[in-house]
Amino acid sequence: MLELVPTFPAFLLIFVRVTSFFLMMPLFSYRTIPTTHKIGFGLILAWIMFYTIEAPVLEINGAYYLLIIKEALVGLMIGFIAYLMLSAIQIAGGFIDFQMGFAIANVIDPQTGAQSPLLGQYLYTVGLFLLLTVNGHHLLLDGVYYSYEFIPLEKPWISFGNENLLEYVVRAFNSMFIIAFQMSIPVVGSLFLVDVALGIVARTVPQLNIFVVGIPIKIGVSFIVLIAVMGVLMLGVTQLFETMYTTMRGLMELIGGT
Repeated sequence: MLELVPTFPAFLLIFVRVTSFFLMMPLFSYRTIPTTHKIGFGLILAWIMFYTIEAPVLEINGAYYLLIIKEALVGLMIGFIAYLMLSAIQIAGGFIDFQMGFAIANVIDPQTGAQSPLLGQYLYTVGLFLLLTVNGHHLLLDGVYYSYEFIPLEKPWISFGNENLLEYVVRAFNSMFIIAFQMSIPVVGSLFLVDVALGIVARTVPQLNIFVVGIPIKIGVSFIVLIAVMGVLMLGVTQLFETMYTTMRGLMELIGGT
């Protein structure tokens, strides 16, 4: 046990990055998972990673506390970019709900405690099931493992204010909205055509109460189109997973300065 004492500071840095990553990463950051389980899983994963990477021998001094802050920021940044890309599914559901008239009927997401649209929560749940089916959670764990190849433990300074890094995060934020728009455009486009048709009917048949008739028609058309394009939506979700992994890798390369 005494021979582990010199390497304990490196193990603590690994533990800080892993647990910080779990605070923001999809699936592992939800409130329904007990905090003790998160800490225990992070401790086990950090213990495994400690013996698989070349952990340097560090001294606990003033610079070491800066390394702890750096590791926490790195873990939070990588987990945040993964969560940001995956939230495009909820944004797409929000676009669809707005056109269907369901925007007023938000529900409480039990995972995060925040309000989310009805179809957004449904599509997000299906997307998480698909993520588990394709072993995407294993790839997320691989991401935090291979982050040490780009961002070493002993690297003392990370330029979080770098112009390229900030531009990359902004582009990732922009691509998240683009992907959400691409996923929602079949249903939103169909509802736009329904609105045009209802507008023509309202002008030609003024006696018809278009507000009473239009809402159930839009809801019915939305569900029919949604069922028809569900396969295409899941294809878009799989491409979203790929974008998420490449975005995480690119962010780690920029943070590491490679």
